[in-house]
Amino acid sequence: MDTDVIILGGGLVGATLALALAKHGVSATVIDPADPEVTLAAGFDGRASAVASASGRMLDAIGLGERLAGQGCPIAAIRVSDGLRPGALDFQPDAGDGALGVMYENKLLRRVLHDAVGDTVGIHLRMKTRAVEVVRGAAGVIATLSDGSVVRAALLIAAEGRNSPTREAAGIRTARWRYDHAAVVGAFHHERGHGNVAFEIFYPAGPFALLPLLDDAGGHRSAIVWTVDADAGPAMLKLSDRAFLHEAEKRMGGLLGALSGASPRATYPLGFHHAARVTAERLALVGDAAHGIHPIAGQGLNLGFRDVAALCEVLVEGKRLGLDLGDAQLLARYERWRGLDTFAVAFATDSLTRMFGIPGRTASAVRRFGISAVNAIPPLKDRFMAEARGEAGALPKLLEGVTV
Repeated sequence: MDTDVIILGGGLVGATLALALAKHGVSATVIDPADPEVTLAAGFDGRASAVASASGRMLDAIGLGERLAGQGCPIAAIRVSDGLRPGALDFQPDAGDGALGVMYENKLLRRVLHDAVGDTVGIHLRMKTRAVEVVRGAAGVIATLSDGSVVRAALLIAAEGRNSPTREAAGIRTARWRYDHAAVVGAFHHERGHGNVAFEIFYPAGPFALLPLLDDAGGHRSAIVWTVDADAGPAMLKLSDRAFLHEAEKRMGGLLGALSGASPRATYPLGFHHAARVTAERLALVGDAAHGIHPIAGQGLNLGFRDVAALCEVLVEGKRLGLDLGDAQLLARYERWRGLDTFAVAFATDSLTRMFGIPGRTASAVRRFGISAVNAIPPLKDRFMAEARGEAGALPKLLEGVTV
């Protein structure tokens, strides 16, 4: 074999998987059609991602901690409310337990991962290249690339995103639907400090999330994920910065004071998809190729990182036992490990999206009662915090901060 595995897609999840495998002596060829001059440009991706504490431990374990040090904003607490009404639910860990996670701008994560992949022995990065033909068979995987070269491996891993052509070619069925919502993302400065608190304010049209970022020369700063009706997304982009900030201030109820310095905005359609299975013959799906959820709880990237940790552990242990990395039993272990967790998180986020989207005073009263109940029952509240940290269930070793 030319390489142990072929990874189609070098985004946040694909690159992290390649680094995790290389850390354990498993070689990978990463194939991605994107042009790095585009994807690494400052204005390419204005989103920010919450990296849960467990995911952060994995990034430390595979050597990214020093590269990311001091460049993210710790999340000390999460405050959830039904609109601007009284009775918020505060998730705040006990002193000494550490932050719930860290907010990183996606453009930073992309740059750090790209540089780390380029510096790591055992990873062969092929950007601006496509796999034009892939054959998966009993003897292995053969991929013919757009430049005419051929790569052979024991296993193919699809990390191509929610519209994964490899998943479709494998005949893996996917449950999917649209929410008739769009997310407007960007960042701005605000008068008062955020105190490292992430705010999730629920409105019938969808959640309005404020995510803490590090201060910069312009002062206090937060990212925003504002869910609006799908047909309102383009209109939100056409607003002047002044009008956009005025509307955001109204949704925030003056929470952080006056807003200024809006960044360029973008909008994304919101939907749900979940693959019926995440493996096939000599194939494993990771990240959005396997599942895509509403950003209501900020768990999308972390689900992908959990895929990375589980698949890495399965493959590394298999290699130590001398097994073929495309062995059906290894892939079945990965399927069992990730199947229930991804379904549970997907079901929970979909249910929350629908529950908080019900209009009317009665529905609002029920939601506020539920928020108050969770606040008043410590074990239930602790369970929600464990989910936010990515620490629920049987954790792969990397999510505990140790190598396999």
